[in-house]
Amino acid sequence: MATTLGVILQELSPAMIETLRVVFWQNVYATKAIEQTLKLYPEWEDSKRAVFSDTIYDLIRWWRPLWYIIDKEPSADEKDIQNLITIYLFSKKGDLPALQKNKGLDATQLLQRIKTTKISRTLRESVPDWLDVQGEKELGTRWEPVLVALNKKPELVIRANSLKTTTKELLVILRKEGIIAEAIDGNPDALFIKEKINVFKLPSFNAGLFEVQDAASQMVSRILDPQPGMHIVDACAGEGSKTLHLAALLKNKGKIIAMDTQDWRLRQLKKRAAKAGVDTVETRLITSSKVYKRIKGTADRLLLDVPCSGIGTLRRNPDIKWKLTATDLERLRNLQQDILEKYCTLLKPLGTMVYSVCSILPSEGEEQIQRFLKNHGEFRLLNEKRTWPDTDRTDGFYIALLQRAS
Repeated sequence: MATTLGVILQELSPAMIETLRVVFWQNVYATKAIEQTLKLYPEWEDSKRAVFSDTIYDLIRWWRPLWYIIDKEPSADEKDIQNLITIYLFSKKGDLPALQKNKGLDATQLLQRIKTTKISRTLRESVPDWLDVQGEKELGTRWEPVLVALNKKPELVIRANSLKTTTKELLVILRKEGIIAEAIDGNPDALFIKEKINVFKLPSFNAGLFEVQDAASQMVSRILDPQPGMHIVDACAGEGSKTLHLAALLKNKGKIIAMDTQDWRLRQLKKRAAKAGVDTVETRLITSSKVYKRIKGTADRLLLDVPCSGIGTLRRNPDIKWKLTATDLERLRNLQQDILEKYCTLLKPLGTMVYSVCSILPSEGEEQIQRFLKNHGEFRLLNEKRTWPDTDRTDGFYIALLQRAS
């Protein structure tokens, strides 16, 4: 198997080298870089596309120890990245023939350096020094098991679109399409897909019967508890995964104002809404404070799924750990406080809001809410939830439900 993989990666290596250059030296997010590359090779079969994507994510995930084993600083040079792929095949896939074919690498020296990576957590778990310090500072002994889990490949979870189907109906439809899925306890709309497959090609996906969305992300809209007929504001809507879930929970009865600072995201949201059969969403581009001040005190429910470090999603977005800096984290925490302060005024008296982040760091979650409540006596905490990648099989999320006083 390892040798077969080596042969496939040898064939894919020019595309892989270019993709890694785009991710690390042009600072493009991995999901976009992979998507761009795959568009250049429409002739690739699904199996080859899957190997390409999985390997790129793995190389990014283990970036630090792989370069350490070669004893080089990260380099965009073609031969260096080719060596990196060889080391990956040997150290992670046990492919000795791949190493033997590469005459420029000393097997004895490499084996010694591979052993050394086990001693240091930053090398063993492939994490920047500053993030390792920050994680231990905030989570203590909890940090290591979480970090180990964040280096595992994510499971594929979808959300049944209850405007068009039910989870039971979708299970039957998927089975007819050759896909085995199973329900997830405590998450009524979620289905776990048991095999690696490109679900975006399925007729059921193209018919708008489901969206790909992690189980933890699905909990956010559920905890907000929207009821048909309500007026809801989704203040950081992005491309709309949670917006569409809210619309489904509303049963298309009511109104959702979806706001974002990026027009391209809102355009994408509109496309997704049309496919999902959602007709309760109105998008608004935030160009100035006037946009949200106009709707002050109008929302029955408010969702603040705020910009954050994204550390809780490292399983599926491993490049975040190499792009994020301590300065970025501080900027994001300040932005989170600012959004809480400005947008909490959109709630009606007795209205409820959810604050959520896909981060495992208390400084982006619990501590932000504690600070907010200290400064806002008119709000009370009704509920808060954390999900952990090591114990819950989900992304790492923090979700707080708050109510405004009468």
